[in-house]
Amino acid sequence: MKFSALILAAKCLCLSTLLATSVAYAGQTKADSRPNIIVILADDLGYGDLGFTGSREIKTPNIDALAHKGVVFSNAYVTHPYCGPSRAGLLTGRYQARFGMEINAAHSPDDPFMGLPVDEPTFAKRMQKAGYKTAVIGKWHMGSHPNFHPNNRGFDYFYGFLGGGHDYFPESVKVSSEEYSIPLSRNGKPAQLNEYLTTAISKEAAEFAMTTSQPFMMYVAYNAPHQPLEATQKDLAKYQHIEDINRRTYAAMVDSMDQGIGRLVNGLKQSGKFENTLIFFLSDNGGVYPESWMPNSNWASNKPFRRGKVSLTEGGVHVPFIAHWPAGFGNKGQFDGLVSSLDIAATSLGLAGADVHDAKLDGVNLLPYIRGENLQSPHLALFWRLEEASDLWAVRTPDFKYLNQPLPGVGKSFFDMQADPYEATNLNGKMPEQQAKLATLWNDWNKENKENILLQNEPYKVRRAAFYQQLYQAQLEKALGRKSQIIE
Repeated sequence: MKFSALILAAKCLCLSTLLATSVAYAGQTKADSRPNIIVILADDLGYGDLGFTGSREIKTPNIDALAHKGVVFSNAYVTHPYCGPSRAGLLTGRYQARFGMEINAAHSPDDPFMGLPVDEPTFAKRMQKAGYKTAVIGKWHMGSHPNFHPNNRGFDYFYGFLGGGHDYFPESVKVSSEEYSIPLSRNGKPAQLNEYLTTAISKEAAEFAMTTSQPFMMYVAYNAPHQPLEATQKDLAKYQHIEDINRRTYAAMVDSMDQGIGRLVNGLKQSGKFENTLIFFLSDNGGVYPESWMPNSNWASNKPFRRGKVSLTEGGVHVPFIAHWPAGFGNKGQFDGLVSSLDIAATSLGLAGADVHDAKLDGVNLLPYIRGENLQSPHLALFWRLEEASDLWAVRTPDFKYLNQPLPGVGKSFFDMQADPYEATNLNGKMPEQQAKLATLWNDWNKENKENILLQNEPYKVRRAAFYQQLYQAQLEKALGRKSQIIE
C-alpha cells in the first residue's frame, strides 16, 4: 500500500474510533464515569533534563513516577520547534499550518487579529459542549485581545497570563505594558501574585482539580523553565554543585515544576480522583540551544538528540511525553510508535464523547494503540513547516526523516531513523527512492495548508511602533499647518 493510502486509512480509523466512542457515551449524565483529563505542558524543557529521560543532575521524582507507572512515548513530537505554533497545534488538534498561524503571537491587547483565529475551535470548546468543566492555568500565548481570551475560547476558568512569558517573583509585577511584568488575570480580572509563579500555578491547578465536581479538562501550561532564569533560594540550594549559574538556576526551575506536579497529584489523590484522571505531560519544544543568534543559551540539555529549540532536528521537536491513567490502561511501559501533541485533542475528545463531525483533526485517538487493539504506528508520517522561509521543512515516517534547514551541519538531510535515531549520518542523495516518497508525502500534506498570515513577534512590534510614530507625525504636521484661532 502506498504511503498516502496508509495515511488516509489511519485518518479514517481515527475518525471511526472517535465516532464509536461518541456513541458509547451518548446519553450519559454529568455523573458519568468519564475520566478527568489534565494536560501539563512545560516550556523550553530539555529532553535530557528529567530523571526518566536520563538526567542524573536534576531531580524530578514526581514526573518520573508518572512515567514509571504510565506510558512513555519514545517517538513523540510537537508540531513546531518553538512555543506559539506548537501550542496552537496542541490546542486545536490540527497542524497550525492548516490555518496559517506559524508565529509567536505578540502581546497586543488592542489587535483583534493577533492570535489563534476565532474560527478555529479549541478542543476545550468541544469538551465544554460534551459536559466537561474546562480550565487553563498558566501561560496562554494565543492572543491578548478579548477575541482570544481563554474564557472566550472554550475555557470556563483561567488563571495566569496572556502573553508569551512572565517574570517569576511578585515584586516584578507593576502597572506596565510589558507582558513579563503585568498583573496576572483570573477570568478577566486582576489576580494577585504573592509567591513564586511556578508555585502559584501549581496551587491553583491543585485547587481546581480538588474542588471541581464534574468531569474536567485542565490545561496546566507552566512557563518554567522558560527564561527569565529565576529560582527560589531554597531550590537553588539543592544545586550548588552545578558551577554554571544559568544551568544551576534552570535546574532549580525544573525542580520547582516537578514539586508543583507532585502537589497536583497529591490533590488528586486526596480528592479520590487520581485513579480516573488521565494526565499528559510533555514540553512545547526542545530546550534552548546556543544557535548563532543566541550563543549564550546553553543551559538546557537535549541529549541524546541534536541541537534544540528552533531546530527541526530531533532536539527541537522530539519531546518527553507521558500518559498516565491508572483506571484506563495502567502501566503500559514504553510505546514506540509515532505520536504527536496533536493526539492529545483527539484522545480527549474520544473519551469525552464529544461531537467531532466538523473537527478535521490531524491527531489520532491513542487509546486503541496504547491498549494493543491496533498494532500499527498511530501516525504513518508527521510533518513540519516554518514560516521564516520557503525552504524550512521536515517529514518523518517510522523509518526515515527528511528535512531542510540552513543551520550548521544540517542543511538538506535524510536519516534512517531505525538505524540512526540520533541523526548522526546524513544520507542525503544516497536513498533517492525513499527521499522521493517522503517528498511526495510532504507536498501532499502541504496542499491542504494556508500560507502564514500573521507577523512574527519582533517584526510586528517594529511595525506597531512605526505606526504610532507615523500617526503622531501626521497629527503633528496637521497641527502645525493650522492657523491659530482668533476670536472677536
